[in-house]
Amino acid sequence: MTFEHFALNVPDVPALVAWYREHLGLTIATAPGGATQTHFLADSSGRTIVEVYHNPAAPVLDFAATDPLVFHVAFVVADAPTEKDRLLAAGATLAQEVTAPDGSRLVMLRDPWGIAVQLCQRATPMPMGGQ
Repeated sequence: MTFEHFALNVPDVPALVAWYREHLGLTIATAPGGATQTHFLADSSGRTIVEVYHNPAAPVLDFAATDPLVFHVAFVVADAPTEKDRLLAAGATLAQEVTAPDGSRLVMLRDPWGIAVQLCQRATPMPMGGQ
């Protein structure tokens, strides 16, 4: 199987889409819109896609109250401290920052809606190919 996307029911689709585009560099892969304001956002590789929508008939998770180790969206970065500072200035908040035994720097932030966003500056890049 090939991964297509994961989906999040969020309270404010237009604001989240704008913030993720401006500050995380995601692009709109497609935006069917409709009553749920559905948008599919792609990372810079075009390989990973997140669907964001708002369906009032379904619960919106309390992301801010959810431990970031239970759910987070992780991004590869070359310079975690610089990216952390840039995102904090853009409205993110710091949740946790660690240096792993292998030297990887992992910074856990929360976006303005409480969704955990992890910055991964790996000592050894994670393999991206299939097996």
